[in-house]
Amino acid sequence: MRHMKKHAGTARSNKQGKQTQPTGLVRIISGQWRGRKLPVLAGDGLRPTTDRTKETLFNWLMHDIANRVCVDAFAGSGSLGFEALSRGAKQVVFIEKNKAAATQLTKNLNLLNVDSHRATVQNGDAIELLPQLVKNKPDLMFLDPPFHQSLVERTLHMIERHQILAPGGLLYLEMEQPAPFSPNTSCWDTLKMSTTSQFSYRLLRYTG
Repeated sequence: MRHMKKHAGTARSNKQGKQTQPTGLVRIISGQWRGRKLPVLAGDGLRPTTDRTKETLFNWLMHDIANRVCVDAFAGSGSLGFEALSRGAKQVVFIEKNKAAATQLTKNLNLLNVDSHRATVQNGDAIELLPQLVKNKPDLMFLDPPFHQSLVERTLHMIERHQILAPGGLLYLEMEQPAPFSPNTSCWDTLKMSTTSQFSYRLLRYTG
């Protein structure tokens, strides 16, 4: 779930003070919907991956998107999942715990007229829902959970335990910087890596 930057404007709130109306935009940078901007929510624990980081990631994945089955876990704005769809992914499953954010993901899929066979939204905890994907193992997973909650290690362990990714599948991982990272080397190969002052991001291959 990406932590969203604040945007200008005032969001409508429900009685609990949670924002339920879009307050910002994310941009699809290439592919079928190149330049299209989608409304997103702003709130605690939500943010979209920056365009610069997203461009680097999809340069890494240039030959590994078309016709792939993808999962955008902790989806938040869905920025990575929508980018994958725009670039020809066969299917994307968005998993988002925040109900309002999950509803907005569905609205954005409708805005783009995405067929339900190509993309679905699951509202719930990613760690609990990921094991349900075993029957249709994804080729590519985007993993950008909220920072400082030890979710990376828990999620990687879940993927390994249930063999969720297809053999040779790819995992994009974004996490706070600095933070310890010691994956099970018998399960993962690091293909690419980059860091900023605030976070690091890398592309891993699942060797199972």
